[in-house]
Amino acid sequence: MASYLVIVESPAKVKTIKKFLGANYVVDASNGHVRDMPKSQMGFDVENDYEPKYITIRGKGDILAKLRKEVKKADKIYLATDPDREGEAISWHLVKALKLDELKDKKVYRISFNEITKNAVKASLKSPRQIDMNLVDAQQARRVLDRMVGYGISPLLWEKVKRGLSAGRVQSVALRMICDREDEINAFIPEEYWSLDAKLACEGRKTPLVAKFHGTKTEKLTIHNQGELEEILKNLEGAKYQVEEVKQGERTKKAPIPFTTSTLQQEASKTLNFSTQKTMRLAQQLYEGVDVKGRGTVGLITYLRTDSTRVAEEADAAAKQFIGEHYGSQYVAGEEKAKKASGKIQDAHEAIRPTDVTLTPVLVKDSLSRDLFRLYQLIWKRFTASRMKPAVYETTAVKIDAAGYLFNLTASKLAFDGFMSVYVQEDEKEENNVLLNSLEKGDILPLKELEHSQHFTQPPAHYTEASLVKALEEQGIGRPSTYAPTITTIIARRYVAKENKNLYVTELGEIVNRIMKKCFPSIVDPTFTANLEYLLDKVGDGELPWKSVVRNFYPDLMDAVKTAESELETVTIADEVSDEVCELCGRHMVIKYGPHGKFLACPGFPECKNTKPYFEKVGVTCPLCGGDVVIKKTKKGRKYYGCSNNPECEFMSWQKPTEIKCPECGSYMVEKGSKLLCSNEHCGHSMAKEK
Repeated sequence: MASYLVIVESPAKVKTIKKFLGANYVVDASNGHVRDMPKSQMGFDVENDYEPKYITIRGKGDILAKLRKEVKKADKIYLATDPDREGEAISWHLVKALKLDELKDKKVYRISFNEITKNAVKASLKSPRQIDMNLVDAQQARRVLDRMVGYGISPLLWEKVKRGLSAGRVQSVALRMICDREDEINAFIPEEYWSLDAKLACEGRKTPLVAKFHGTKTEKLTIHNQGELEEILKNLEGAKYQVEEVKQGERTKKAPIPFTTSTLQQEASKTLNFSTQKTMRLAQQLYEGVDVKGRGTVGLITYLRTDSTRVAEEADAAAKQFIGEHYGSQYVAGEEKAKKASGKIQDAHEAIRPTDVTLTPVLVKDSLSRDLFRLYQLIWKRFTASRMKPAVYETTAVKIDAAGYLFNLTASKLAFDGFMSVYVQEDEKEENNVLLNSLEKGDILPLKELEHSQHFTQPPAHYTEASLVKALEEQGIGRPSTYAPTITTIIARRYVAKENKNLYVTELGEIVNRIMKKCFPSIVDPTFTANLEYLLDKVGDGELPWKSVVRNFYPDLMDAVKTAESELETVTIADEVSDEVCELCGRHMVIKYGPHGKFLACPGFPECKNTKPYFEKVGVTCPLCGGDVVIKKTKKGRKYYGCSNNPECEFMSWQKPTEIKCPECGSYMVEKGSKLLCSNEHCGHSMAKEK
């Protein structure tokens, strides 16, 4: 009997796929990559046209030995690694490591499938193909470029800052984006404005209607300060609130599109509070297969690394049939016009969806852990909703005149829930207001109360993992497989601290970013990095030789490294002698730089190993107790200003305080970019900073 060997890269896949194939199929795993460039050197030969040097990864010898035995027994070998560039590269490395291209008596094929289901696996075996060298070359180019940046720049950072740091082609751009956002926030000066609401009585309603101030009939007005507010309030004294216009209308809300890698990471972060790394780990388990009661091991979702929203015709038809049977034909979406794909989208795979829409979250709940269930439910609901009709709202817009000023009143009522019967996004939840059908033009609404409050404009929000992924995707930086490892790396390197979902740059991150911007501006330029991704896509499409990308990149990078080596001597952080005396040996302690920033250490090391935290004074006295204000850090590395007398004094500020008092309220002023801002959030006074 013929014997067939199927090689996948994950042991979890082995169990799932074995179930679909007969006894004459042997399924085994390579446990990921089996070859890579050596860690001890750059890994490619510049003199030999950048040819990569590959060696067997440590620990993979036994796996390859086992696979060689299986290869000898098999008549046909099928390489069934993931359906993307990296999967294609793993298959190619397996061919080289197992010398499958030298076999004369055996057939070697590449198969791929977007979902691990019986039909998909069987179909792939019926249509095997050769390894796509364009995809392999695109992955080789990415790997070599990453090596050039990492191995070219990282030693420079070790020399100029400290060992253990790293630079990366995508991570350096992500760090710059976070630093740029931090600069925007620090430079932002809040502007004061006021809101004004009219609470109006309405016949037949127990609660008053709340109409919001708009302006005059000809223009929208912003109330900038209390003086402007008081003038409007004075003009409104004794005014009649009369309905000027009532408009009834209808508004539709389109169904969401199915998840891509990026949108799944964003939504899982917002609704489930998952990190990008956790989302990808759980999605990998759902894709590779989960033991479902009564069904055995089942791959529950399609491939998780994709930037396409395309859905297979069979899956679309199955979903619409399911919706028609369980929700009614009125909920089934009509035919959609095909959308033109963006140039940044590969469209190599489908969107992320359930492999079987009839396998509802309720049916698999008992078979999944809590987090796996929550992620599967999110994917299932999003996909099912994407095949449903839009939600429809009946709307009422009312304009109310009062002494020449205009107040607006809007209300909406859900008339047809459509896709919202299955899925509502976290940031789109709405209240159903009672429609104002009883109001007519000319009606007088008695005023109950005018309610006003002071506000200040808010700075741009700090990046979260979700919003950073969205920004990276929008600018064409990285690809679905790179978002999670990029963010994980900059947090692990302590360039960025994560607190309450927000990402904050650390002192170490600021130093690294400053060096990268000064010495390697193209590496941290989002446009340049996005263009590199475009060129890698061209390699994958077979339109560009991969070595031409590398040839154009390496010489300029090495020139920049050489220039930085000679010009960046001043960046080296030397030990600075402090006025702090070591209580163990009497020496003056020195300021050193560690993984978490600066600290005090005794220069008598190794005889004296005394260390203590270092707090840099900013030359300002504490506004609460008169002690020294020093720079401190949270446990995760975010910088703030505190009092040296802590814990007795609880003073802290995210912005640098000054000795200057606010002329309006007497509070201390803080530095915000080129201005000084009052620390009292209810005051908002600002003034130019003296040069």
